[in-house]
Amino acid sequence: MWLSNSSIIIQTLTPIFIIIFGILLGFLIENRLKKFRKKLDNNDLLAKYSVILRSFEGVIFIWFIVGTIALILPSLNLPTPLNILLQKIIIVIALFMATILASRLAVSAIHVYSKKSKTTVSLTSLFEYLTKVIIFSIGFLIIIQSIGIQITALITAFGVGSLSIGLAFQNTLSNLISGVNIIVSGKIRPRDYIEFKSGEEGYVIDVELKYTLIKDIFNNIIVIPNRQIIDASFKNYTLENSWMLLPIKIVINYDSDLEKVEQITLQIAKQILENIDGGCKEFEPFLRYDNFDYYGINLTVYLKIHEYLDRLLITHEFIKKIYKIYQQENITLAYPLVNPYLKINKSIDD
Repeated sequence: MWLSNSSIIIQTLTPIFIIIFGILLGFLIENRLKKFRKKLDNNDLLAKYSVILRSFEGVIFIWFIVGTIALILPSLNLPTPLNILLQKIIIVIALFMATILASRLAVSAIHVYSKKSKTTVSLTSLFEYLTKVIIFSIGFLIIIQSIGIQITALITAFGVGSLSIGLAFQNTLSNLISGVNIIVSGKIRPRDYIEFKSGEEGYVIDVELKYTLIKDIFNNIIVIPNRQIIDASFKNYTLENSWMLLPIKIVINYDSDLEKVEQITLQIAKQILENIDGGCKEFEPFLRYDNFDYYGINLTVYLKIHEYLDRLLITHEFIKKIYKIYQQENITLAYPLVNPYLKINKSIDD
């Protein structure tokens, strides 16, 4: 009697101990991966690869639980229908977690590669969304096939229904396809500064399912449908390089010494680039006289800045400095002449 009771207790407790052991082992491995990922985050060279380890969070723990249940299932002597049902549930959970892991790894790999190469496709919300949809669709088909459901009829029904879905969501699909074209073309990427012919300008934040988000210098978010961007003309100031030439126009009096003006202007421009944030310190500014105008000589001085918005501070400081030095050196800035006939006519009328 005692032996029979002890054997029953052992048969009852063994599966419980196996499940507890699997849970503890999965929890231990999860913690080890988290600690290792934190070490990668502190390493400047390997920090970008920590997102790959982050993909395994939660997946390994679930796999260990499912694995331990699958291990003890044959020893439980459950009814055949229930046993088959539990096996299918285990397969569905395991494959579903594998699908989640595959989608995370795919997005993480693209994220790492997009940082590594500037010429690669940028990771946007739309690209991430499409990647997940493709992987989860494949995973869904594998799951239903693995539990004995034929997918042929499902694929046929989906093919027939896709036409009506396309007609119902025509605008959404148009923006979706336009968003894909934006991403694949590489002409607009996150963190690019763009200016549209219609006047909108700012930094690209993200390309989403239907819209592209742009933040202007006033911290406002501009929402533009993707298909409008495809059809619009725009300037991308950071497509190849973020630096750019900054032309600043000046008009001087005809009595000015042009050699002196050129020497002083270039000295000031060089000081501005070396001392003001946003200027390219190694760049040698240059000056070109443009033409003779009605009231003075037009010239343009060219400076080099790191990015588009640096022009605001550089232009501001350059104008203050050039005005002060020109006054000290008796260089006169030209100003528009007033038509004297307007005054004569006004005095006659009076």
